[in-house]
Amino acid sequence: MKSSIRRQYATIYVLFMMGIIALFIVVNNVYLERYYINKRLEAIDEAYNSIILAENSSGLESEEFVNELGEICLKYNIDICVMDVNSRMKYSSRYGGALLEGRLIHYILQGGPEEYIEVEEESDKYSVHRVYDMGGEYLELFARTENNISFLMRTPVETIEETAKLTNRFLLYIGGFGIIGGAVVIFFLSRRITEPILELNEISKRMVDFDFSAKYRTEGASNEIDALGKNMNRLSDSLERSIGELKSANIELKKDVERRDAIDRERREFLSNVSHELKTPIALIQGYAEGLRESVNDDAESRSFYCDVIIDESHRMNELVKRLLLLDNIETGGDEVKLERIDIVDFIRNYLHSAGILAQREGIDVKMQDYPPIFVWGDELLVENVFSNYFSNAVHYCEKEKYIEISLKEADNRVRISVFNTGNPIPETAIPHLFEKFYKVDKARTREYGGNGIGLSVVKAVMDMFGQKYGVENYNNGVAFWFELERG
Repeated sequence: MKSSIRRQYATIYVLFMMGIIALFIVVNNVYLERYYINKRLEAIDEAYNSIILAENSSGLESEEFVNELGEICLKYNIDICVMDVNSRMKYSSRYGGALLEGRLIHYILQGGPEEYIEVEEESDKYSVHRVYDMGGEYLELFARTENNISFLMRTPVETIEETAKLTNRFLLYIGGFGIIGGAVVIFFLSRRITEPILELNEISKRMVDFDFSAKYRTEGASNEIDALGKNMNRLSDSLERSIGELKSANIELKKDVERRDAIDRERREFLSNVSHELKTPIALIQGYAEGLRESVNDDAESRSFYCDVIIDESHRMNELVKRLLLLDNIETGGDEVKLERIDIVDFIRNYLHSAGILAQREGIDVKMQDYPPIFVWGDELLVENVFSNYFSNAVHYCEKEKYIEISLKEADNRVRISVFNTGNPIPETAIPHLFEKFYKVDKARTREYGGNGIGLSVVKAVMDMFGQKYGVENYNNGVAFWFELERG
C-alpha cells in the first residue's frame, strides 16, 4: 500500500510537532525579551509603590521601613538608594553602595543618567531607563516624592538574546528527540488501529468477489472500528442471504421459463400431432361420404365397403379422442387415485379371458405360468389401462414364433409385471422416445392396426401418478414391456 494509515499518522505527528517547535522559537525570539522587560518593570513599579506607602506611613528612618525595603530588594533582586532633601543617605541596599549613591546624585543634578540605551517608561512620577554599565544591562528607576525624597532603584537585565538562543537550542534538542521518539511510538501503536482496518479492507475485497466466509474478529474492544466490523459482519450475512435468495429465485425463474417453453413446445407438437392424426380419418370419411352421396358405385357391396371405412375411421377418431381425454385427465390430476389391494394374478387371467380372442385371431399363443395369488396396491381401472396397452402392442407387433409370455417377479416389496412378445427388437435410438406422445417407431404399421401413438404416453402418465417404475427391454427374439406395483 503506497500510503498507509500508519505512515500518515506518523507524518502528521512529525509535521505537527515541527510546527509547534517552530512556533515556540518564533514566539521566543519575538516576545521573550519584551515579556521579560515588562515583568521587571512590574517588579520596579511594585517596589516604588511600596516605598511611597512606607514614606507616608512610618517614615524613612523607622526600622519597619528599613526591613520592608530589605524584603523588596531580596524579593525582586533590586538595589535601592534613598536620599532626603539635604542629600543625606537614608537607605542603601547591601549591594548598592557608593555606586548607586553617585548615580543618584547625577540623576538629581542632571535629571538623567550619563548615557542610556533607551527610555523604557516615563511619567510625571518617575522615569525608567535602560542603561549599559559595568558590562551589563540594567533598568534604573529614578523618582522624587512630594517631600523631595529622592531614590534610585536598579535591577539587572540579563542578556535576553543569549537566553533566547539557549532556549531555542534546548527546544530543538528536546523537540528533535521528542519527534523521533513520538514518531516511532505512534508508528507501532497505530498498528492497533490499522490492523483491524486492513482486516476490514480484506473482508470488503472478498465480499466484492461474493466470498462471504470471512468475518471480522473482535478482540473485546469497544470503539468505532469494532462497531464497523460488527456492521460489516451483519452486512456480509445479509448480502449472502439476499444473494442466495436471489440465486434461488433466478433458478426458479429459469425453471419456470424452461417449463413454459417446454409446455409451449409440447402444445404446438400436440396440436400438430392431433391435427395430423385426425387429418387422415377425416379425409377418408369425407371422401367416402362424398362417394356415397354421388353414388360412385351403385352395387350394395361397394356401398357396404364405403360405410365400413367410414365406421372404422370414426372408431379410430373416437378412440384417439378418448385416449387424449384420459391422458389429459391423468396429467392434470382430474380424478383422484383410488388405491386398493388387487390380486394381480386373478386380474390378468380375467383380462386374458376376455381379450385373449384378439391373440387367437392372429394365431398368437399366450403363455403365463401358474402363480399363487399375489396382491398389489393400485387403481384397478388405471392398471387395466396400462396392461391393455402393453398387451395390445404385443399382439400387433408379435412375429416369428408368434407367442406372448406374461411373467410376474417379486423383489424388494415390488411386483414386476412383464409382457413379452416375439418379433423384431426396437431400435436403440427409439427406446428413449417410446413413451412420448404421438411417437411411432413404424408409422406405416402403426397406422395399419389403428394405433395413434398415445397408448404408451398414457402408461407413462399412470405410472408417474403411482410413483412406480416402468420400461422396455430388447431381447434377441423379441421385446418385453414391464411395469412395477407395490406389493399389497
